[in-house]
Amino acid sequence: MTVLLDRDGPVAVITLNRPEKLNAWTAEMRERLIGLLREAGADPQVGAVVLTGAGRAFCAGQDLGETATIDPADHAASDAWIDGFDRLYRAVLDLDKPVIAAVNGVAAGSGFQYALLADLRIGHAGVRMGQPEVLSGIPSITGIWAMWNILGRARTTEFALTGRLVYGAEAERLGLLTRLVGDGEVLAEAVRQAKELSALPPGAVALTKGRLRELESQALAEAVDAAKKVHAAAYASGEPQREMNRFLQRSAR
Repeated sequence: MTVLLDRDGPVAVITLNRPEKLNAWTAEMRERLIGLLREAGADPQVGAVVLTGAGRAFCAGQDLGETATIDPADHAASDAWIDGFDRLYRAVLDLDKPVIAAVNGVAAGSGFQYALLADLRIGHAGVRMGQPEVLSGIPSITGIWAMWNILGRARTTEFALTGRLVYGAEAERLGLLTRLVGDGEVLAEAVRQAKELSALPPGAVALTKGRLRELESQALAEAVDAAKKVHAAAYASGEPQREMNRFLQRSAR
């Protein structure tokens, strides 16, 4: 299984399990992840959710081997790709239970955005986080939405245009990580924190999360609409496909 669901008492631990690819995900992985998130949300025995990755990465984002083959003229395929992320992101945001990201390694691109959707993010000093999509010719549109409320305009612009990744200490200073712990302690600390949050009055938690969701929902809808237009234009130019193929060729050497 490329996505796993485990239980630790009242905590559901969802793990991306493709360590040989730094947990870079495919559409099939994201569909399974959506199903497991909904399963955890509907389970009355689950009080909180922890998101993490196997091996040395949280999630390196999109598997470029999949998106490099998108036909520049196939707008429906590009739209479906964006819609898949919309459903994934909403599956996280729709959870009325606390969500903690145990960021155990690199979190990049859409994997970085996925981490930012969590209510709390725990990592270690060696973590690397950022939005390097532009380096592969991919416009960062939903990435701007995910970063904006945490980083503000200036830092969001920097991350979106430079594609640089920051290490754990800077990530914590910027608010991308809530807290730093020792390497090897990330998952245990995230589960401990999740158990603590799962003991809170669930009605108050759900209503609080509902209001937070209201504040983000319209902005996400606008980001998804913009992403469809921008990605259609980008893929029609052929630039993302060329840059992704260059990356894949370098990686294969």
